[in-house]
Amino acid sequence: MKNTAKRTAITGMLGALALVLQLAEGLIPPLPGLPPGAKPGLSNIVTMFCADFVGFPYAMGVSLIKGTFAIMTRGVTAGCMSLAGGIFSTATAWILLKKTKLSFMTVGMICAFMHNLGQFFVAMYITGVGVIYYIPGMLIVGLVSGALTGMLFGMGERRIKNY
Repeated sequence: MKNTAKRTAITGMLGALALVLQLAEGLIPPLPGLPPGAKPGLSNIVTMFCADFVGFPYAMGVSLIKGTFAIMTRGVTAGCMSLAGGIFSTATAWILLKKTKLSFMTVGMICAFMHNLGQFFVAMYITGVGVIYYIPGMLIVGLVSGALTGMLFGMGERRIKNY
């Protein structure tokens, strides 16, 4: 895509779609046995799409929209964690989608790990090293949800390329 206005409009629409998915995830009640804050990460499908089809700056724009929304709806701590995770995973998605031949499921899993890593850096800055005990649970949830988002992205990507 070469037209900047078109890219900006598409990024705005993708940002809105990501917010709807993020809001919908917030309606899912916490599942027993999962770490606090564990979510499927469906809005990351939109970020991966943007990184693959629209471009890196626009994908980062979607991540910033998601982080700003998190600040407004869940507070500064959640917003900072969302921003950190989003920046890490978006940069990773762009690199992996453009520079490797990894499967979409693998890309989704690596991006979920990077998202969790960004969140842990913020959490450790705020609370100290005690948050390290969440790593095993969040790693498992992140890998499963990353596999899911990667597969869903792959299914959508094949259909979009046909257009």
